[in-house]
Amino acid sequence: MLISVQALRALAAWVVFGHHFTQVFFEFEVHNPLAYLFADKGGIGVDIFFVISGLVIFLATADKALTPWQFMLMRLARIAPAYWFYTLLMAVLVLTVPSMFPDAELALGHVLLSLLFIPAENPGGYGVYPLLDAGWTLNFEMLFYVLFAVALLVGRSYRLWVVAGLLYLVCCALSPALDLASGFYHNDIVLEFLMGIVIGMLYQRGWCRARAWLPLSGIAVALAAIYHGADVPRALEWGVPSAILVISCVTLEPYFQGSRILKMLGDCSYSVYLIHVLVLAAGRWVAERNAIDPYTILPVCIVVTALGAYVSYQWLEKATYRPLKRWLGVEDQAIISRQKY
Repeated sequence: MLISVQALRALAAWVVFGHHFTQVFFEFEVHNPLAYLFADKGGIGVDIFFVISGLVIFLATADKALTPWQFMLMRLARIAPAYWFYTLLMAVLVLTVPSMFPDAELALGHVLLSLLFIPAENPGGYGVYPLLDAGWTLNFEMLFYVLFAVALLVGRSYRLWVVAGLLYLVCCALSPALDLASGFYHNDIVLEFLMGIVIGMLYQRGWCRARAWLPLSGIAVALAAIYHGADVPRALEWGVPSAILVISCVTLEPYFQGSRILKMLGDCSYSVYLIHVLVLAAGRWVAERNAIDPYTILPVCIVVTALGAYVSYQWLEKATYRPLKRWLGVEDQAIISRQKY
């Protein structure tokens, strides 16, 4: 179990929480230095997620004879139930408490497309987003899963090149030519999945080993690059530093092993990602009606998100995923590795 990846995944989820706090309560117009840092840089949590996704999907299939169909069923079983639940919960809240989501509009067709992970213009008029806004990243995830499923038809050593070719075909050729989902997939962020696959290949071959000073230096360099930024495509500005963070944490794995707390934080990170915007919207709604300062209600939002994510992981994610996994007869190896240090 790569506890280092779990820890980084948890950190990424809470960085995104901080980013959306500044959006929901302040529309990114913040002057506190720490709040400004989250507003300006907090979106990088998504890039870290994408790199980690490439890594764990490679490791999930490296030592398993999975068919493309089995792989897709496993991924759907892991991702879809919780996302469907919170998407439908938001639909209910929009219907019953519309003032909680003043920019949201319900349209049956859009809700169905959201549940099917198909990008579509949000009826609220603010771009190509599903009903549960945070789900835009899952549309990219599902595309990656489909393409990786095709790559399972070739040998492990060729999968990186097959996925790279398919991503280029879909995102750089077909998407702009056919104007797929208003060009949604024509985004260099997809390259971050490939970065994760490369890290998975290096780890599988035993090359992610070094004295602690080297990965710690890598983390420092990555954080400095994130802080200063650059006028370059996102895959370079945030994707490369994210990849450096991931490979540095993987290299530090011996120092993370055995931490149950970090493992649990990582386990709950997906639910944190799904529910935090709902909690923040509810927090803003309560704060506005009771004249509560946003920074006063922030700790309440953090606690509710953390507790809600734990319950969600235990009673929603595990309750649906594990029975489906047993029914499929395939062990989940998304963050499992047999490499010994």
